[in-house]
Amino acid sequence: MPSTLMRIRDPEERVSDHGMTMTGRIIRDAWVFGLLPEGDGYGGHSAADMQRLYDQVHEAWAPYGQLPSRLPPELAARHARIHREAVHRATEAGWSPNMRDDD
Repeated sequence: MPSTLMRIRDPEERVSDHGMTMTGRIIRDAWVFGLLPEGDGYGGHSAADMQRLYDQVHEAWAPYGQLPSRLPPELAARHARIHREAVHRATEAGWSPNMRDDD
């Protein structure tokens, strides 16, 4: 019988998108809010674990209307740094922000 348990791979290890996915964004936002240690790619967790993390991140964003511009200065600076560094790493690894034909 095939396993129904899906495991999450660290998004930055995926060659095609270099972490620039919705999953990658959720993980980076979890770093911003201190829900995960910075640098933890959440690899090896189940899809159910990812759903719980998504829910926690969504809840953490709620007081700010899901908008980075509404974050307090410390969180805004952390958010900007984490996402800026992720874009830089992905770009250096060959990711392009331009949409592909299959997007």
